[in-house]
Amino acid sequence: MIEDRFRVEPADWNVDQADLKFVRTEVFILGQNIPEDEEWDDLDARSVHVIARDNDGNPIGTGRLTPDDKIGRMAVLDSWRGRQVGAAIMRALIERARAQHRPALEMHAQSYAIPFYERFGFAPYGDEFMECGIPHRMMRLELAPPDASYRPGSQLDETPEPRTLAVEDRDQAIAAVLELLRATKRELCIYTRDLDAALLDQETVLEEFKRIGTAGRGASVRVLVQSPAAAIADGHRLIHLAHRLPSVFQFRTPEVEEDQQYPSAFLVTDRRGYYFRVLGSRFEGEAKTYAPGRHAQLREYFNQVWERSLPPPGLRELHL
Repeated sequence: MIEDRFRVEPADWNVDQADLKFVRTEVFILGQNIPEDEEWDDLDARSVHVIARDNDGNPIGTGRLTPDDKIGRMAVLDSWRGRQVGAAIMRALIERARAQHRPALEMHAQSYAIPFYERFGFAPYGDEFMECGIPHRMMRLELAPPDASYRPGSQLDETPEPRTLAVEDRDQAIAAVLELLRATKRELCIYTRDLDAALLDQETVLEEFKRIGTAGRGASVRVLVQSPAAAIADGHRLIHLAHRLPSVFQFRTPEVEEDQQYPSAFLVTDRRGYYFRVLGSRFEGEAKTYAPGRHAQLREYFNQVWERSLPPPGLRELHL
């Protein structure tokens, strides 16, 4: 089960300095023996910072974006590594850079961490060099211009209002799914046991799937379904819609036992919203319209399972 015990939020150097310094001291000064006079500089007071905190508010990770478009000081406490905290911090910083219309980002990446940063589109260039006794490479990410299909001033140009949606029964679950789908522009990921007919095979919900599926270039709905047989036998209408839009809708079924036994279910949107159920057989869960940290964690897990999953035989027979 995915841990859900951290959040990523903006930080102010004057207000959050003690927490930011705590993480960087643990990771860089104590963990990597970097001299204190090389860790702290005058850029800190002028940079954009983000901080990751656990549910008790304790600092567990951080990163910064400097005025000269460089991402740096990426740090996650040892006890929190491997839980997608670093990925959530990186996505938050990239989002901040895009919001500020910065054309590109650069960073001094420790050589061993290059594969991590390549996942976000950074490309290494130049020769390896030493910094604080550690091998580094320069990396660069070109930030694409805003999507031309976005209309200035439209809702999709803005950060969605962060709201928590109560989900305790089927009606609330359908309402939450509808709100999340209506905010979705063109990309959606769903992890489900059996396609959840009580939620996803509903007329209003299917209309939103159709809208997303016909949104044009870049539209993508990926679905991980553990047990598709019943949905196929029952004529689930999402399958029929996918049959009409095969270039948009993709289905895969987990092959690894751990993935097949995963008890939860979730949906994540391209607006950084999600609906997560601890038990995929129940409606009760949590849904948020905008939560970059949790969204990044769920999406990363989805991508990992997606890569080791295969198209279901039953759906292949339907030419999906």
